[in-house]
Amino acid sequence: MTLADGWEMVIGLEVHTELRTATKMFCGCANTFGAEPNTNVCPVCLGLPGSLPVLNVRAVDMAMAIGTALNCTIQRSTFHRKNYFYPDMPKDYQISQYDLPINANGFLDLSDATRVSIERAHLEEDTGKSTHLGGGGRIHGADRSLVDYNRSGVPLVEIVSGPDMRSAAQARRYASELRAVLIATGASDGRMEEGSMRIDANVSVRRSGEPFGTRCEIKNLNSLRSLYHAIEFEAQRQVALLEDGGVVRQETRHWDENVGATSTMRVKEEAEDYRYFREPDLVDLAPDDAWRARVSAGLGPLPAQRRAELLALLATATPAQRDAIDVVIDLGLERYVHAASSAGVDVGVALSRVANELAGVDDVSRLSTGAFTETLAMETRGELSATQAKAVLADLLRGDGDVSAVVAARGFEQLSGASLAETITSLIESNPDEWRRYCAGDDKLAQFFIGLVMRETRGRANGRAVVSDLEARR
Repeated sequence: MTLADGWEMVIGLEVHTELRTATKMFCGCANTFGAEPNTNVCPVCLGLPGSLPVLNVRAVDMAMAIGTALNCTIQRSTFHRKNYFYPDMPKDYQISQYDLPINANGFLDLSDATRVSIERAHLEEDTGKSTHLGGGGRIHGADRSLVDYNRSGVPLVEIVSGPDMRSAAQARRYASELRAVLIATGASDGRMEEGSMRIDANVSVRRSGEPFGTRCEIKNLNSLRSLYHAIEFEAQRQVALLEDGGVVRQETRHWDENVGATSTMRVKEEAEDYRYFREPDLVDLAPDDAWRARVSAGLGPLPAQRRAELLALLATATPAQRDAIDVVIDLGLERYVHAASSAGVDVGVALSRVANELAGVDDVSRLSTGAFTETLAMETRGELSATQAKAVLADLLRGDGDVSAVVAARGFEQLSGASLAETITSLIESNPDEWRRYCAGDDKLAQFFIGLVMRETRGRANGRAVVSDLEARR
């Protein structure tokens, strides 16, 4: 959306991603989602007296992998205590990194050729999860609140972008690409619906060329759709306020998906409000060159490179094919496209089948790349129609045998040329008026005859063969 009268959005995102470690950041409690509340806890993550933190080295590896993928400088870093008094951290402080983060000064290039700077990507521990009962799910007006500390102490990396984005669409592209990078590193599963990736959006407005305006932070956006709509609403709200002679107050705001609006949560805290000071129980973190090299060597191809490899298979990519490539890369399923392409299958067909038939399937591993390629090759040779090929893939994804068995079980063996010709002849004789109009140039009637043939043959005819036969007779 373009703001009216020369107004411009200024957007920066803070993305919090939980790390896929087996245990928490500073203790041995399991890092799992969905356990019974308050079962993955111990004296360390509950902050009980006398407990001491021990740094999870695997979490450091993953943080360094994220920094490497985001072109950051990986540097000596320190841990601090971030003090605040909310019930989601029972020890009343969060161990985080402040002025010396492990990753700094990076960037992420987007598919539209724009670059977003990464100011920092630092390590910290996650907080617990509060649930407010009654009063619309917010703490204000709630009847009571419950806290689950299973999440407190889970390893987290906070990735802070520069204020480089100028539209909600660009912010969504950045978040989507960043999510793909995080998944590719193996450090995160990117499951926003489970809270393992959450986004805070800093939004301000200004007239073009003027200094940055006062920003408001929208907390805990848990989907790309929410991110987009929250930014759109907040920018419009600030413009309307300023044009009415008001002043934007720096504050933290809540996005209500049901209402489609942001609302005030609290006046924005400043760094001094958190009373940061060095964590006395942890030493400095100083990765050496060998450690950095080992982490870098363990990274596989990142989304931009994988996307480029698929684009290289196409002479010219249509917008729809570019969208399909984005879906395939996001799902990590490009191996199917490469296998099909190597066997001579049309790349566009392979992209479409992966992006549409394989997307949303819980266990894609039931379908081997060989079976996928064989199915599409049969479609290419005219032995299966597009509809039949999709049905075969659906059966294979359920684990229903090999390709030939599925084709036979569904009765998809194509009609012989002679049998198909007899069927077409019979249908032409039964529909002489439509045939005359088709022969006179009414090409839309081809679909009429194809439909009749498919109904007569219970879908066993090949649509391309029907079209070829009709054209030959006309």
